[in-house]
Amino acid sequence: MDVYGAVRTRQSIRKFTDRPVARKHLQRVLAAAANAPSGSNLQPWHVYVVSGEPLAELKRRVAERVAAGDPGDDREFAIYPPELRSPYLERMAALGEGRYGSLGIARDDVATRARVRAENWNCFGAGTALFCYLDRDMPAPRWSDAGMYLQTVMLLLRAEGLHSCTQEAWAEYHRSVAEVIAPPPERMLFCGMSIGFADPTVVHPRIRRAPLSETVAFLG
Repeated sequence: MDVYGAVRTRQSIRKFTDRPVARKHLQRVLAAAANAPSGSNLQPWHVYVVSGEPLAELKRRVAERVAAGDPGDDREFAIYPPELRSPYLERMAALGEGRYGSLGIARDDVATRARVRAENWNCFGAGTALFCYLDRDMPAPRWSDAGMYLQTVMLLLRAEGLHSCTQEAWAEYHRSVAEVIAPPPERMLFCGMSIGFADPTVVHPRIRRAPLSETVAFLG
């Protein structure tokens, strides 16, 4: 698969099969992803790949909290601005319509939407998860390094025939993640990533992207 094919076929998969992912594929991907760019070559990401019983335990812990109505831990960073404005608000709404509309869930069906969202913390059925941490003193530009690294990982996963879904939702229960992973206290959880094989029996809707004219300006 060439780079264009990897970019074209990468999407956030929210239903995986239980087929295990061989470690050799993950090692090959992560070894190659180390070539992702970062400011002054800091490579500020700290990655934990979790599967088997540790991941099952993490899923159990968070599922118990969600079932008990626990809204999660104090947020350590803002995922979105306090007041999302146009055109971002419309793009987020389109994502929600595509995601829940494909499942036949009405906008006002809050309970069902919450149950569907809770699948985040089951990794959408995937048996492998990656958790990305950064040191707490890293400024915003170094978080962009982590974004470039994670995108590189996702594209390389496609080359291995694998799919993924990045999930900032894991940061909502960062203490439970830390209980299982035990990272040093100076590290902050940025996101998780579910990794596996897409379930071919379900529809994985693709969300339309903004036209080039909305996001790119050519000068000269």
